[in-house]
Amino acid sequence: MLKKLKKNYFLIVSIFLFLYFIFNLLSGERGLFSYFKKKQILYSLQQKEALIIDQINDLDFKNSLLSDNLDLDYVETLIRERFLFGKKNEKIYIIKDNENDKKN
Repeated sequence: MLKKLKKNYFLIVSIFLFLYFIFNLLSGERGLFSYFKKKQILYSLQQKEALIIDQINDLDFKNSLLSDNLDLDYVETLIRERFLFGKKNEKIYIIKDNENDKKN
């Protein structure tokens, strides 16, 4: 048996090294599966970054409307939305969706 091992020593070591490299290629912190997970995380973070940048740009635009050159139309829109104010002789209707009305 020892003679067979000595004859096939190169083959056994080669198989062991091959399995070792395949195992390390697929698993571990720098393996193939970890690469795909990190790639997916990177993609989702890039999407979140784009969304946050859009929100920042929107807030910058709204902030610029309320800066030195005040846009009165925008201020009026804000007041109407937030405080439900209207102009003189203007009727404002608030429609509430009650669950009790739906059942009857």
